[in-house]
Amino acid sequence: MSLYEQIIKREEKISLVGLGYVGMPIAVAFSKKADVIGFDLNKEKIKLYQDGVDPTKEVGDEAIKQCTVMFTADEEKLQEAKFHIVAVPTPVKSDHSPDLSPVEGASRILGRNLTEGSIVVYESTVYPGVTEEICVPILEEESGLLCGKDFKIGYSPERINPGDKVHRLETITKIVSGMNAETLEEIANVYRMVVEAGVYEAESIKVAEAAKVIENSQRDINIAFMNELSIIFNKMGIDTQAVLKAAGTKWNFLNFQPGLVGGHCIGVDPYYLTYKAEQLGYHSQIILSGRRINDEMGKYVAENLVKILIKQDKNVKNAKVAILGFTFKENCPDTRNTKVIDIVNELKEYGIEPIVVDPQADAVEADSLYGIQFEEMEKLQDLDAVVLAVAHKEFEELSLDKLNSLYANEKRILLDIKGILNRKKFEEAGYIYWRL
Repeated sequence: MSLYEQIIKREEKISLVGLGYVGMPIAVAFSKKADVIGFDLNKEKIKLYQDGVDPTKEVGDEAIKQCTVMFTADEEKLQEAKFHIVAVPTPVKSDHSPDLSPVEGASRILGRNLTEGSIVVYESTVYPGVTEEICVPILEEESGLLCGKDFKIGYSPERINPGDKVHRLETITKIVSGMNAETLEEIANVYRMVVEAGVYEAESIKVAEAAKVIENSQRDINIAFMNELSIIFNKMGIDTQAVLKAAGTKWNFLNFQPGLVGGHCIGVDPYYLTYKAEQLGYHSQIILSGRRINDEMGKYVAENLVKILIKQDKNVKNAKVAILGFTFKENCPDTRNTKVIDIVNELKEYGIEPIVVDPQADAVEADSLYGIQFEEMEKLQDLDAVVLAVAHKEFEELSLDKLNSLYANEKRILLDIKGILNRKKFEEAGYIYWRL
C-alpha cells in the first residue's frame, strides 16, 4: 500500500514543520482529509493555536478552533508522521546573502525524528540545489538514514499570498517535484487531496526550486520598473497613476503599480537567485538593479516629504508626522521585512519622530523587531503631514472630514503612497497631495 493510501485511511500522519503564514493554512487544509501534526518551536504561538486563536489572521480563529491539527512544540511528536512538509522562512542576512539557518535548523529537528519510509517535502523558497545539496545531508546525518533508500525527498514551493482571501492554497496550481518518478507520484497524490486547482509535476527538484525563485524575481523587476517611472514622472510633474491608467488600455500592457516592496518573498527571493548565480561566476545585471531601486523607495518617500515640508515653510525638525500602516502589505498583520521602517528611519535622520498607527499589525512583533510602538488613530491631532503607507481597508474608508481633523492648520500635507484616495477630491479641498 502506498504512503498516500495510508494517509487517506488515517493509518499514517502528515506533519507540518513551521506554523507561520504558510505552514499553518497548509496544516489546517490537510487536517480536513488526514491526521496532521503541526510543529513549531515557538511555544507562545503553539499555545495560541491550541486556544483557537489565529495570530496570522490567515484562516481565522473559527477555523483554528474547528480543525483537528495536533499543535505541538514537542519535536518527538514528529516521529508519529511519515509525510513531512517543511515550511519555514528563508530570509536574507544584512549583506543580502541567503540565511539558510531556519531551513537547516528545521532539517536537524526533522532528521532527529525521521523514521524509515518517510517522505520529506520542502516548501521554503530557496535557490536551486538547496534541497538536495544542503538539506538532504543534514537529514541523513541526524537520522542515520539514507536518502533514496530509507526516506525520499521532494520540493513543492509555497504560493500562499498572505492576506489574500481569493488566491489560497486550494485555488492556486501547486508545483510538485520528487527525487524520482515514484516519489513524485506520492507527493502529487498527497497534495491533490487539498489543492482543488490541481498540481503541476515539475521534471526535477531543481526546476521546481528555480520556478519559485523566478516568480517573485519577475514581480520584483516589474515593480522596480514602475518605481523608476514614478521617480521620472514626479520630476516631470506628471501623475504616474494617470499614466498607467492610460497605458493600461492596451491589451498587453502589464498591470503593475509603484510601491514599497517588502515582505519575506518579493523583497528577498531575488537575492537567493543572484547569490547562486554569483557563485557560478555570473553577476546579475537586471535583477540586482531592480532590487536596488526597490530597496531605496522608503528613503525616496521620506526625502520627498521633507522637500514638501520645506516648500510649505514648516519646520522639518520635530515636524509632527503620522504614518498610517506599518505592515509589509495591506490587510495582513505581518511586519517582517516591512519597507515602512525605511521611511521611519530616514525621517529620524531629519529630526522627525513619526507617530505610527496600524490597527492590523502584530504590535508585539513590531516592538520586538523594530522598537516601534503604535498609537491609536483617535489620538492623532495637530499634525503637519500624514503618510498613508499601507492600503489597509480601515484607511481606504477614511473620509475627508476625518483627515481634516488630524491637522494643525490649513496646510495639510498628504502622502498617499499607494494612491488609494481620490487625488482630485483632496487637491480641491486644499491638500498638498503626493503619491508614487
